[in-house]
Amino acid sequence: MTRTASKMVEPGSPMPAFRLPDSAGRELDSAELDDNPVLVAFICNHCPFVKHIAPALAGFAREYMDRGLAVVAINSNDGSTYPDDSPARMADEVRRRDYPFPYLADETQEVARAFGAACTPDFFLYDRNHRLVYRGQFDDSRPGSDTPVTGADLRAACDTVLAGDTPDPEHQKPSLGCNIKWR
Repeated sequence: MTRTASKMVEPGSPMPAFRLPDSAGRELDSAELDDNPVLVAFICNHCPFVKHIAPALAGFAREYMDRGLAVVAINSNDGSTYPDDSPARMADEVRRRDYPFPYLADETQEVARAFGAACTPDFFLYDRNHRLVYRGQFDDSRPGSDTPVTGADLRAACDTVLAGDTPDPEHQKPSLGCNIKWR
C-alpha cells in the first residue's frame, strides 16, 4: 500500500469553483454552497485509507451537516484504469456507505488539480467566505493501526470554524492515503 501525503495548500486560498455531476448524474455547482463553511473531501471507492474511515466519515458528515457545514466529496481517480472508482460504481458506494453528502465525479481531474489534492482521503475546509482554513487529515488512525477512527483533527477544525474562529495552521497534519490515480 503506497502512502502519499497531502500537499498542505496555503491557508487563506480561495475555494476553486467547480461544477460536477454527483453519483446520480445531477450537477452541483460550488456557487450553490454560498454563505456556508464547506468541507471538500477527496475520496474514492477502492482506497484502503478511505475504506478505513468511511463509516466514521458518513457519521461525521451527518452530524456536521446538521450544524450548518456543507459537505461534498469528490472522486478524481481515473475510472478507466481503476473501474472500482468509475462514476457507475459511485452510486453503489453512496448506498453502501449511506453517505449523506453529494459524491461528485471529477472525470477530467481538473478540479483535483485546482484544489491541489494529492491523495485519498484529502480534506479541505473553507470558512463562510470560502477561504481555506484547514487542510489535512481526518485523524491519526490508519489501516492496520490500533488507533480508533474518531475524526478528532477534522472535528476540532470544524468546531472552530462553526464557532466563527480560524483553526491554527500550525496544528494541522497532512492527510495520508493512496495517491490520486492520475491519467
